[in-house]
Amino acid sequence: MAETTTNRDRSTAQPAFRATGLRKTYDMGETQVHALRGVDLEIGAGEVLVLLGPSGSGKSTLLNIVGALDRPTAGQLWYEDTELTALNDHALTRFRRAHVGFIFQFYNLIPSLTAEENVRLVTDIATDPMPAAEALELVGLGDRRAHFPAQLSGGEQQRVAVARAIAKRPHVLFCDEPTGALDSKTGIKVLETLANANAELGATLIIITHNAGIAGMADRVFNFLDGRIASIEVNETRIAPSEISW
Repeated sequence: MAETTTNRDRSTAQPAFRATGLRKTYDMGETQVHALRGVDLEIGAGEVLVLLGPSGSGKSTLLNIVGALDRPTAGQLWYEDTELTALNDHALTRFRRAHVGFIFQFYNLIPSLTAEENVRLVTDIATDPMPAAEALELVGLGDRRAHFPAQLSGGEQQRVAVARAIAKRPHVLFCDEPTGALDSKTGIKVLETLANANAELGATLIIITHNAGIAGMADRVFNFLDGRIASIEVNETRIAPSEISW
């Protein structure tokens, strides 16, 4: 897919997320682990954002908090005009159901269900889903919808997981090491699928990765170190996944 979108095109969009002073501290016996140390950020609607940094630098903690899977110890977080840090657990569940899709390194497919049935698990509870078969067509697996996970390659299973995430037409896709278990050829196919979801659904796309080459497909790159955003890189023009050096 040709990529012509520039970061300037997205700079005028209303922020999808805003955060001020996000902190997350875990008590480990008598020791405190500071996973986030006061993070301020804005993430634009429709933006592609890549989070880079060593293990333990705070990337996954931030993703879990912004995705409403976890709460910060301190700080405030908004999604558009809603302060997520002020919501109770029930309201956060409704937020995730209505707005968010998650994709992880391991596919979490149910082995006894076909690809289409795995996707339908989400469409049965979403408010405005696309048909499961349509979601599988979007990820290039329309002809594999009756296959079980064991009959699919690793890359195909990950694309089923992507189809499951996009089937409810989410406003935001959170991806934690989505290509971490894949070879370069298969990983690029998954990244192309994610780029298409960003382009066709307008979904904000946030990707955690250890693969610095993936940063080229982002509008911006947050480099994490010791629980903070150490630096931010801006790509004036995004590259297509097929151009990524693995």
